[in-house]
Amino acid sequence: MAEPKQRLSRRAIDAPSLRERGIYLLPNLFTSAALFAGFFAIVQAMNGRFELSAMAIFIAMVMDGLDGRVARMTNTQSAFGAEYDSLSDMVSFGVAPALILYVWALKPLGKLGWLAAFVYCACAALRLARFNTKLEDENQDKRYFQGLPSPAAAALLAGFVWVSYEYGVSGRDIFFGVLQWKWMAWGITIFAGASMVSDLRYYSGKDINLKDSVPFFVILGIMLAIVLISYSPPEVLFFIMIVYALSGYALWVRGKFKQIKSEE
Repeated sequence: MAEPKQRLSRRAIDAPSLRERGIYLLPNLFTSAALFAGFFAIVQAMNGRFELSAMAIFIAMVMDGLDGRVARMTNTQSAFGAEYDSLSDMVSFGVAPALILYVWALKPLGKLGWLAAFVYCACAALRLARFNTKLEDENQDKRYFQGLPSPAAAALLAGFVWVSYEYGVSGRDIFFGVLQWKWMAWGITIFAGASMVSDLRYYSGKDINLKDSVPFFVILGIMLAIVLISYSPPEVLFFIMIVYALSGYALWVRGKFKQIKSEE
């Protein structure tokens, strides 16, 4: 009678692993939507429609944020979903932004232009690879990302292009006879890439439970944010991305100050 119990226990042990290897439709639909948005951004950049490219990157960022949330809320996480999400991120937040910036502003810089685009793309790949290797690390603080997340880096570049387009600024314009916008694009591309592979901490928001009750001012703040984004999407979204990209450096400076004070 011991053998059936042993078989039953093995099945019970193997069940979770089989579940993890499953393919679930709902979260992967959001991942597919993010992948499509990234591909659409590339196509529109090749056609010279940079405003649509920038919008598509932001849509991909929203879809990418939803697929993980949906998977956790519906308990449909899987190894396939994690790999598929990573590959989708590489297209939408690695290749697409690099190509958009190259076609829009970096191409006239020659080797420096395509090298900057490649540096960003390579940093996005390294960032995603590092993130995947630490998924099972229980000692990692889930409240923070290590390095700027690739969706935020992509949104930073897309926001820069969108704001420039909104004000009629081309990637090849010259300001005040000195400032060439293509060099601004070059600098922000390198900055985004370097921030992704840095050891800076960025708030992840994973400790936020959507099922918990919140104070009234939180709902008021969300409504205000929606109104502001609806009123002027390019400026507000780009400003949010700049603040978030600099927040990692602000946390690093604050940590250094605390360290100095503790040593005194």
